[in-house]
Amino acid sequence: MPQVPERRDKTLAKEEKDRYSSSSLVRGLEILRLFRAEQPTLSLVEIAGQLGISRTAPFRLLFTLQSLGYLKQNEDTKRYELTPKVLELGFAYLNTLQITEVARPFLEKLRDETGGSSHIGILDDTAVVFVAVQQARGPSTVSVSVGSRLPAHATAVGKILLAFQPREQWEELLLLSDLQSYTKDTKTMMTSILKELDVVRRQGYSVSSGEFEVGIRSVSAPIFDESGRAVAAVSVAAHESLLPMERVEQYVLPAICESAEKLSAFYGYRQPQRRV
Repeated sequence: MPQVPERRDKTLAKEEKDRYSSSSLVRGLEILRLFRAEQPTLSLVEIAGQLGISRTAPFRLLFTLQSLGYLKQNEDTKRYELTPKVLELGFAYLNTLQITEVARPFLEKLRDETGGSSHIGILDDTAVVFVAVQQARGPSTVSVSVGSRLPAHATAVGKILLAFQPREQWEELLLLSDLQSYTKDTKTMMTSILKELDVVRRQGYSVSSGEFEVGIRSVSAPIFDESGRAVAAVSVAAHESLLPMERVEQYVLPAICESAEKLSAFYGYRQPQRRV
């Protein structure tokens, strides 16, 4: 028997979906999906070309996405790129994302070996957003949870991520921050922060002692993607009595750097071969 009624039902169902579908929302999501590892930045012309529409059509959507904070535009190149705020679109699903699942055993191991809390953080302009956390067992003085935002200039995670941005962006990023003082040890002078970022970049890790919260020491190392860009950082934080510098240098730093290297490998990063 012919299946005409069934086909007719499917046609009606599609028409019903199309009637209630928001073309602007669909097009906006299509724009966000254009940004990938192989094309992290796009121009207006490139976006229009890949969508197969005139260049005037996506302008309003790009302006809206930018005003909502999901895109930012480089003032010099006029190219667009995603911001970490896109994480909010699926934040409830964040803990099931592949990177957090891959990172979990490393964070658990770091927590158990050091006794401190372990984290994965990303840079959002002048702040650090924590996307994965393993809290220390028992009472802890470190109160960081998934979604917490801390100032980049006063944290180990923030300084390691700032240090591995292009050098020409250092002053620009710091000028956007109010460089607020949180303790007597917080660095707020541009020259001293820039000098420290240079040291952090050369040594490949960052240590912050009492700069955001009195008595708390944190240690961090960068996670690179396949292009060599620092996309996140892994860290351990605990009271200074639990993480004395001697222990940090002998045990904590090697453990964090090893975890960072393995997580970078997950992103496709390959360390440059050393010349003999």
